[in-house]
Order: sequence, then structure tokens, then C-alpha cells
Amino acid sequence: MDALPIFLRQVRSRSKKHQRAMAVLERERLSGQMVAVLRQELDSMVGIIYLLTQSAERRGLLVEASVRGDKWSQPNLSASVTDREMVGLAQNLQGWARSVYKFGCAFIHLSVLHDYNGRDPLEQLPAQEREDMLDHCRNYHGGPSGDNANFSDLVSYLPPVLEKITVNLECYLEDLEKENLHNAAQV
Repeated sequence: MDALPIFLRQVRSRSKKHQRAMAVLERERLSGQMVAVLRQELDSMVGIIYLLTQSAERRGLLVEASVRGDKWSQPNLSASVTDREMVGLAQNLQGWARSVYKFGCAFIHLSVLHDYNGRDPLEQLPAQEREDMLDHCRNYHGGPSGDNANFSDLVSYLPPVLEKITVNLECYLEDLEKENLHNAAQV
């Protein structure tokens, strides 16, 4: 069984659902859930980046594990591949990945950020992390502009951020397909 087409279909299907969910969440003004969807899409992208750094043999094993529903494990070890390991790798390739991922995780796990109707989540972050996130949004998505930007100012930029992550994810998926074709041609 060639697991890669199934794996690619799974990832692309998840991504399309994220796009649909973001539109509904934006319309309903469910800001925290918008961040959670963003984090899930980033999770897909980070996983694909991780796969692309692995040998062809290992990449095949990990893809097959995904299709079977198994956790990714370290080579020759019983330990699982961790989110931290994958995000650390992605951080080297995409400097913004760690801060968006961490911010998104806070909206997936119960945290102080869920009180966003009463307290601004950006104010709950360390100053440098907040500035890094806002700078990224300004540089790549055009805003929010003010020095005192808050979470509600950031929310309208979440759909374009998701779109950018989705476009990058698709490029990485295409790279994964090309790697597979290249490796198959060499056999």
C-alpha cells in the first residue's frame, strides 16, 4: 500500500475544514476558537516540515504510521516524536512558528487566555513575545498598526494568517510529493 496519497488526502482535507471553520468562527466572533484553528493548521505544517527533514525511509515509516493511526516514534526508540521537537525544527526554518504555535496552544489548553472577553490575551504574554507576534502580523499581513494593539485588533488578521499558513502548507505538501517521486525514480 502506498500510504502517501492517503496521508496527503488527510492533510488537505483537514486544511479545507480549517478554512471553512475559520469563516464560521469569524462570522460568529469566536476569537479563541479562531486561534485554536490557526494552531491546528500550523500543527499540520510543522509536521510536514518535520517529514521533509527525514530520510526517505524514515519519512515513509512516519507517513505509514499516520495512516494507521499510530503516533510517530523516534527511530529505534519507544519514545514519541514530540510537538516541541517538531516546532523546534520548524523554528529554524520559519522564525514565527514557535510564537504562533505557543499562543495557539494556550487557546487549546485551558489557560488565562480563555478569559479574552474580560482580559486581553496579548497583555498576558511576555512583552517580547507580544511584540514579536504583532511585528510579524504587521510585516506580513499589514497590521494591526497601533503601538497599543490588543487582541481584538489582532482578530481580524487571523483569517489571512490562516490563509498564509495554508498556502505554505500546500507548498510543503507539494515538496513532499516531489521528494517521493524523486526517491521512487532512484529505486
